[in-house]
Amino acid sequence: MKKTLLLPIFAVMVFGGGIFAWKESQQGKPSEDSLTLYGNVEIRQVEVAFKVSERIRKMFAKEGDEVKKGALLATLDAEKFQASVALKQAELAAQQQLVAKLEAGSRKEDVDKARADLDAANTDEENAWRTYLRLKRLSERHFISEQRSDDAKTAADAAKARARAAEEVLKLEIAGPRTEDIAAAKSVLDADRAALSLAGMDLEDASLFSPADGIIQDRILEPGDMASSKTPVYTLALTDPVWVRAYVSESDLGRLKPGMAATVSTDSYPGKHYRGWVGYISPSSEFTPKSVETSELRTSLSYQVRIFVCNPENELKLGMPATVIIPLKNPVRAEPCGKE
Repeated sequence: MKKTLLLPIFAVMVFGGGIFAWKESQQGKPSEDSLTLYGNVEIRQVEVAFKVSERIRKMFAKEGDEVKKGALLATLDAEKFQASVALKQAELAAQQQLVAKLEAGSRKEDVDKARADLDAANTDEENAWRTYLRLKRLSERHFISEQRSDDAKTAADAAKARARAAEEVLKLEIAGPRTEDIAAAKSVLDADRAALSLAGMDLEDASLFSPADGIIQDRILEPGDMASSKTPVYTLALTDPVWVRAYVSESDLGRLKPGMAATVSTDSYPGKHYRGWVGYISPSSEFTPKSVETSELRTSLSYQVRIFVCNPENELKLGMPATVIIPLKNPVRAEPCGKE
C-alpha cells in the first residue's frame, strides 16, 4: 500500500524537477529576438587652452555652462599683441614703398640731374686741360715753375676722372635698379607679410573660443592667472558624440553589426528610452587566452562595443549606468541623430 502511494509521488517529483531544469536551461540561453547589454555612458572631454602666453583678462564661462562651438570663453591682456601688429604693419608699409620705388625705376628729374652733372664735369675737364696746356707752355719758356705745370696736370686728370664718374652715374640712372635688388626687396616684403600674419594670429589667439558644442566641466584658471599653451583653462565635456561602452560575449559577437539600431535606457530616467545604434565593435578581445585554456573558457572572452546615443536634452552624463537593447529578429539600420 505504501509502495503504491510512493510511486505517483516520486513520478510527480521527477516531472517537476525536469520542468524546473528545463526552465533554468532556457534562461541561460540568449534570446533570439534581442540582445541586452549593460554598460556606462561615455563622453569625450577636451582640455581648452590658449595658444599664446599672457595673463588672463576676462573669463566668460563657469562650470555647468552649456556652450556652442565658437563661443568666446576667455580673453588675455592683448596690449602687447596689438603693439606687435602695429609694428609689423608699419614695417610692411615701408617695404611696400621701397619695392614700388625700385619697380618704378629712376625718375626723369634724377636722370636730368645726372646728365647736367655730366655736362658740368665735362666742362670742368675741358677747362682743366686748357689751364694745364697754358701753364705747360709757360713752364717750358721758364716763365713759371715746373711745379705749377705739374699741379695743373694733376687737376686736369682729376677733372677727367670726375667726368667719367658722372657719365657712369648717368648710365645707372637710365638703367634703373638692378633686377636682383628688386627681387631681394620683394623677398623682404614677403617676409614682412608673413611676420604681420603671425602677429595677427597671436592677437586672435588672445581670445579663447570653444572648439565644439559642450558643457563646461571644470574652470581651472581665473582672471589674473598666467595662461600658456601647456596650461588648460577649461575642461569641456562634448555633447556629441555620446555613447555607451558595453561588452559582449564571444558567443554573441557574431549577432552584432555596425549600424544596427538600439534602444538605451537608464535608472535615472525610468521609462525613458534613447535612440542609438551600434557604432563600433572592437576587433580584439579584452585579454589573450592562454593556450592551456579549455574550449569552455575560450567562450568567456568579451569584446568592447560602443553604442552611440542621441542625447538631445543632455540628460546622459559621464559614467551613468545604462541598459542597451538591440533587436535581432528584424534588425534595422539606425538613422543619425536629428533624423527619424
